[in-house]
Amino acid sequence: MAKNLVIVESPFKARTIEKYLGKNYKVLASVGHVRDLPKSQMGIDLENNFEPKYITIRGKGPVIAELKKEQKKADRVLIATDPDREGEAIAWHLATALDLDKEEAMRVSFQEITKEAVKEAIKKPVVIDQGLVDAQQARRILDRLVGYGISPILWRKVMKGLSAGRVQSVATRLIILREREISAFIPKEYWLFDGKFLTSSKKLVDAELIKYKNKKLEVSTKEEAMEIKKEIQSTDFSVTDIQEKKRSRAPYGAYTTSTLQQDASVRLNFSSSKTMMLAQRLYEGIKIGRSTEGLITYMRTDSARISESAVLAAKDFIVDNYGSKYSAPKIGGAAKAAQDAHEAIRPTSVEHTPEKMASYLKRDELRLYTLIWTRFVASQMKSAQYEGIQVTIAGGDYEFRAKGERQVFDGFLKVYDDRKSKDVELAPMEIGEEMTLNELKEEQKFTQPPSRYTEASLIKELEENGIGRPSTYAPTLTAIMKRGYVVKEKKNLLPTELGEITNEIMEENFLQIVEPEFSAEMEEELDKISDKSTAWQEVIGDFYGVLKPMLEEAEKSVQKYDLDELTDIKCEKCGSPMLIKKTVKGSFYACSNYPECQNTKPILKEIGVPCPLCEKGQIVERKTKKLKVFWGCDQFPDCRFASWDKPINRMCPKCGSILVEGKGKRSGTIHCSSKECDYTEKKDKKKGSKA
Repeated sequence: MAKNLVIVESPFKARTIEKYLGKNYKVLASVGHVRDLPKSQMGIDLENNFEPKYITIRGKGPVIAELKKEQKKADRVLIATDPDREGEAIAWHLATALDLDKEEAMRVSFQEITKEAVKEAIKKPVVIDQGLVDAQQARRILDRLVGYGISPILWRKVMKGLSAGRVQSVATRLIILREREISAFIPKEYWLFDGKFLTSSKKLVDAELIKYKNKKLEVSTKEEAMEIKKEIQSTDFSVTDIQEKKRSRAPYGAYTTSTLQQDASVRLNFSSSKTMMLAQRLYEGIKIGRSTEGLITYMRTDSARISESAVLAAKDFIVDNYGSKYSAPKIGGAAKAAQDAHEAIRPTSVEHTPEKMASYLKRDELRLYTLIWTRFVASQMKSAQYEGIQVTIAGGDYEFRAKGERQVFDGFLKVYDDRKSKDVELAPMEIGEEMTLNELKEEQKFTQPPSRYTEASLIKELEENGIGRPSTYAPTLTAIMKRGYVVKEKKNLLPTELGEITNEIMEENFLQIVEPEFSAEMEEELDKISDKSTAWQEVIGDFYGVLKPMLEEAEKSVQKYDLDELTDIKCEKCGSPMLIKKTVKGSFYACSNYPECQNTKPILKEIGVPCPLCEKGQIVERKTKKLKVFWGCDQFPDCRFASWDKPINRMCPKCGSILVEGKGKRSGTIHCSSKECDYTEKKDKKKGSKA
């Protein structure tokens, strides 16, 4: 009989830890939360100091029963849920459900799932941190007050299924505000000049015009540009200044949740939710030979701190593999408001190189692990060093600048080469040397509007504004897309009509709540609850004091929106005009003679490609139940053609199957849809075909 019962969240994690601890320990999983607020009602007693009414989550009764059964057999119960606010709250709910004494030391946490870390943590249980529990509880109640207070108004005034979220509404608004900036943007014309000069030894030097009449160059019309070009071509030039400069480029710190999600988006094209799913696997454990081991530390963190033991291990690895000149140990620090009990995201063992782990990991797991491993190792290495030269070539009212640079020490780029800089050699020159203008190119440019948000840039914006926390970024992005407020086109996030309408209601009636500054202030208040310097009821009371009058006024003032759009398409069953009905999951045609006629049909987006399978239908864009886009025949179910890649109106010259546009790692190519054929060509951006 096991003397100790250990409870974790994940069944996989449970199996891994039980192997580490041996026969005196029984490890079971709660499979996440066991208690929560009810879905059918607000679940908060507004008249009794906002007391939450927790219930057992549907389906968790048998889980609790099994835990109680094992609890009776054990001498001691330890709760080893994740080391964050959410994990602390789950531990508290488990202790409540099992009627455990919360004053006893039963809480175990570890930053990494390795045998040493788990065994060490088990020896040092602590009391559940009520501050963290209260902070999570306050966050849950805040979100419930917003969601269950505002969402019914959206259902009645716009459409069923819409909802408001405290953080999601702010994220949606940021995307819409950026779209407004783009729409309001007026491009301004400007001109650039590049000159090619010949040295006295007939070597070519590229230089950019930077000053005119001792001021920064500002040319805004073609007439002015042509006048300047004419003057430059009749001017004599010489070298007036040479400056040698040294530059260093420091490595980035090890990843936080935010920077990992941003980098994985930019470098690997991963969504934030995919990044977190893969990171969870790497954290919980990968089977390596006969053992299972967590490969990275806990992946929800806003701290850049590295443990002393990890720093020392990295130092030894770097010295052994690259030489002592590359080593520069750094513990790092935490940003403002970071939960510094955590470490940054790093490999649990620096000796587990990506090359050694390649045979144990799936492709995307390996790609993410490689990112984490190289970033950590690079963070413990010296800066890259550069020697640069800057040459000023002047004549009359004009000043050109030529720059050269070469890397003299690669430093951290030895392992983390992102190829941001390349050596640029300049021909030897001397001050006073005459330079002959060989060629002058003028280029018309226009200022560009701000870029649309991508997942990476929106996460960065949320973090910089103090909106949400590491654990909320991925769920927030998933929620606003799932609810139909935002769509992703390529990598860009664009608001939908539903998003615009919902945001309009929020701005007109709940502006304070969707202001980024207000959301950031609420995060600071939640941090104060964690520190036990503020009572959670006080924070909720202040918030509800702001929200309640807004809700009362919105009930009276919000006008009903009619989203139905009348078309000239006739219903094939009764002849009445068809309406375009808009829902959270998309739009469809519905007969305007409802309820007498209940005919509906999907709105199919044709792409101008005949179906290669039945040769009767047209290929149309479709969506799965989870809103994932694919392409299929409009004659479904009679024709079953379907493709995850977008077909084009050409056949493979090699095997005759239809060609499709590549995506992901094959982005920018056109390839054969047949798995048996290896035909690929580069995509012409203008024609969508071979260059």
